Amino acid sequence: MSRMIFVNLPVTNLEASMAFYKSIGFENNPHFTDDTAACMVWSEAINVMLLTHDKWRTFTDRPIPPSTFSEVMLAISCDSRETVDAMNEAAAANGGTADINPVQELGFMYNRNLADPDGHVWETMWMDPAAMPPNEPTA
Repeated sequence: MSRMIFVNLPVTNLEASMAFYKSIGFENNPHFTDDTAACMVWSEAINVMLLTHDKWRTFTDRPIPPSTFSEVMLAISCDSRETVDAMNEAAAANGGTADINPVQELGFMYNRNLADPDGHVWETMWMDPAAMPPNEPTA
C-alpha cells in the first residue's frame, strides 16, 4: 500500500460540511462514510475525514478549538491559478470564507486561503517550478 494521509477534522454539521467539500472539488468515499463521519477524497493519497463532535471525542479528550482559532493550515496544490480562484469562490458560495489571509502572488506561485464552515484553514496554491527563481547562496 502506498503512503496516504488522512486529515481528521471535527465538524458541527456533517451534511453541510460534506456539501462544502464537494463544492471545492473533493469526492465522497461512501465506504468510509456513515452518520458520524465522512471520508472526502482529494487525491489517491490525501483524504479528509469529517467527524461529528461526538465521533471526534471517541478519539481524543482534547477540546475542540473555537472556529476562530487556527491550529494548522492545510495546503493543497491545484492544477492552475484558475482552479485556486474557483475553489475560493466555491468556498464563499457554500458556507465557507474565502481570502481569510492576503492573496499571495509571487510570479512562480499563487495562493489564496479559505476556511471551511467550521473555521479549518486551507491554503489553495498553484506553482510553476520552472519559473522559480534560482537559490541564492546564503552568507
